[in-house]
Amino acid sequence: MISERNIAVCIILSIITCGIYGIYWFIVLTDDAKNASQDLQCTSGGIAFLLTLVTCGIYGIYWAYKMGKTISSAKVKNNLPAEDNSVLYLILQILGLGIINYAIMQNELNIISRSKSSVNTTQM
Repeated sequence: MISERNIAVCIILSIITCGIYGIYWFIVLTDDAKNASQDLQCTSGGIAFLLTLVTCGIYGIYWAYKMGKTISSAKVKNNLPAEDNSVLYLILQILGLGIINYAIMQNELNIISRSKSSVNTTQM
């Protein structure tokens, strides 16, 4: 199940909590993308965070690129028009603008969540 989150609230909470909510958001974004794409080879959110921490952020750069591929795959599997934003995520992550990545990724996951809920509603 993919949770739909308010992007503005997530950004504000990340700022107010000095990044602690950002860590949580990172983890749930990764888990939601993994669930939406149904890719068993994707790492879980906790492992991705731990690897990012251990590698001093280097894994986070790879993670951003991989999330672009995973979200694109999830959109294709849910019969939505998909664009591959992997390079955009990679560039933003390198420039230190990870929170913008989180916002864009959350928007994409919200679209997938809405499409799944509308499919479930029409089937009833």
